[in-house]
Amino acid sequence: MKSIWMDSTLIPRRNSLTGNKRTEVVIIGAGMAGILTAFYLQRHGVHVVVLEANRIGSGQSGFTTAKITSQHNLIYHKLEKSVGKESARLYGKANQLAVEEYGKLIKRYSIQCHYEKKDAYLYSVQESKKLLEEVQSAKELGMPASFVRETKLPFPVCGAVRFTGQAQFNPLEFIKEISSGITVYERTKVLKVQGHDVITDRGVVKAEKIVFASHYPFVNVPGFYFAKMYQEKSYVMELGPVEDLEGMYLGVDKKAYSFRNYDGKLLLGYGSHRTGKAPDTDPFITMRHTAEHLFHQAEEFRSWTAQDCMTLDSIPYIGTFSAFRPDWYVATGFGKWGMSSSMVAAKMLSMQITGKRTPYDAVFSPQRHHIKASALRFAEHGLESVKGLSAGVKPGAVNCPHMGCRLIWNQYDKRWECPCHGSGFEISGKISAGPAQQSLPFID
Repeated sequence: MKSIWMDSTLIPRRNSLTGNKRTEVVIIGAGMAGILTAFYLQRHGVHVVVLEANRIGSGQSGFTTAKITSQHNLIYHKLEKSVGKESARLYGKANQLAVEEYGKLIKRYSIQCHYEKKDAYLYSVQESKKLLEEVQSAKELGMPASFVRETKLPFPVCGAVRFTGQAQFNPLEFIKEISSGITVYERTKVLKVQGHDVITDRGVVKAEKIVFASHYPFVNVPGFYFAKMYQEKSYVMELGPVEDLEGMYLGVDKKAYSFRNYDGKLLLGYGSHRTGKAPDTDPFITMRHTAEHLFHQAEEFRSWTAQDCMTLDSIPYIGTFSAFRPDWYVATGFGKWGMSSSMVAAKMLSMQITGKRTPYDAVFSPQRHHIKASALRFAEHGLESVKGLSAGVKPGAVNCPHMGCRLIWNQYDKRWECPCHGSGFEISGKISAGPAQQSLPFID
């Protein structure tokens, strides 16, 4: 499935790597995080090479709904309780500064990317209590939050948390422009990383520093990110024509929807479940029924799925990959908020790599230990991984080449999925997502 961004944006092709190279920094992954990190490093005078297994922006950056916002669901009340007020404040400040930085870049370089300032809303049709708690926490932490009872949604709500000063855009149009002066080698698959050597299927790149910006780190040891994250699927449908709803919306109730307009159309988002645990009913059929009810004159143009890395404490991992690899860096675990998180990662990593510290290093550090915030999710999702891994290899079954987890067939997405770490495989066996580094040799 292609997203609206992929169908509407043509990014010029780049050459593949030819032979061995040497550089100061090599970045693995040419999505929003990787490209922005390269952009800021180059502004610091650092020589950078970006390696991409497919095409620029062909990963999760091409499937996002592209909301540029510091409003990350009901996050601030939760963080205030689980990691403390100061860490929650720094998390919010880093993301709000990231939102503002997009606007500055787009204005400075005259980037044509359908950028629009829009307020962001969290709404509920069932209750207002949790929204009022979120507003109180967010305001105390310095976020641009307020509580409202009226929205432009085509149904009544009990209330909504409104964040002003947010935005939306076409992410691939932005990446196309911002990557124009960056050395990117496409169709260059990284096979493994050893010390300062990044070994690809087309040569070896030797670098002083290495950045893993490939959505999900494919190196298991050190780092052990497979034990600290899981992946979730969600679904998007493009409808039109639909009147502008004058904002970006996300429901906080169970089985709620998200809404954002683009170029006279509407992107309707729905569903969220762990990869490998498909819902009982087809989410696209559910979305069509909702669309017929709310926007009965709208036509369905296309639909697609998104896949997001979720950390156990809801904070991305940005910083040194492992205490045992001080020259490796990582940006992963962005949850549903890849646009602001990509900018946070790019600003932080470009500073860290050039020997500077930021006020946010400890909050996003991959070496942090938020036991209170992580314990419940670790037990829940660790059990799912144990179940998949303990299934073992049996005749006629299909196992993931990453760590041997039993694959599950997703009948709605028409692909095999790993319930442990989120790797996805097309019906042909070709890798389509996740940390696995090799396709399936055969599928019965």
